[in-house]
Amino acid sequence: MISNKTICALQFAYKDKTPEENFETLTNLIRQTPKNSIVLAPELCLSGYAYENMSLVAQFSTNALPPILELSQGRTIAFTLIERVKDGYINSFKIFHDGVIIQSRPKAKLFSLGMENDFFIEGKSSDVQIIDIGGIKIAGLVCFELRFIELWQQIKGADIILVPAYWGLPRKEQLQILSTALAVANQAFVVVSNSQDAIMASSSAVISPFGKVFSNDSKNIIEYNADLKEVEKMRKYITLG
Repeated sequence: MISNKTICALQFAYKDKTPEENFETLTNLIRQTPKNSIVLAPELCLSGYAYENMSLVAQFSTNALPPILELSQGRTIAFTLIERVKDGYINSFKIFHDGVIIQSRPKAKLFSLGMENDFFIEGKSSDVQIIDIGGIKIAGLVCFELRFIELWQQIKGADIILVPAYWGLPRKEQLQILSTALAVANQAFVVVSNSQDAIMASSSAVISPFGKVFSNDSKNIIEYNADLKEVEKMRKYITLG
């Protein structure tokens, strides 16, 4: 495994802005991150839950893919976007690396309080998997998926767990508790990227396997140089099998 990796959690407000404005913000922030870093952006950061404009937003997502792929040269980038599929729309979690989409899956646990079930097709929990990027094992849980302990077990062994989120302010403490618990329970780095809108929880962070939280709600980029040997050290110190 690589010893050190720069991890960047992005957070910005995007609820009442156009996809074009959000795309400009996202790409400008990505350009500020170091080469060879892992960059996580919030859930649906190009559009928010644009239920009234799903078709237009899905087309915008398609158009946004080539420039994001270009930005992923020398980087790993992850976030979710609205995509059109044969039977409707999905909240699609994607990981871009060196100009290629290396993981793409629909959100597997939809949040009924946000009416996601009415507008999105739910993915399969079995698609929540660990992938290897240059010797680093990476997995992702999209927002509400963070609450499902069986998914924690499913990605046990990942070195870095990415959590793109659109998590509301009233449940801010729950996001912080769950993401820290996941880091400790799975002995992994957990990266949270959440919306910075006034009604959202912010709380974007990088959390170490020891449960140390690096977070700042006022920043757009939380950059952390992760010593991945901490993962190995923690797993040797407390063996969970």
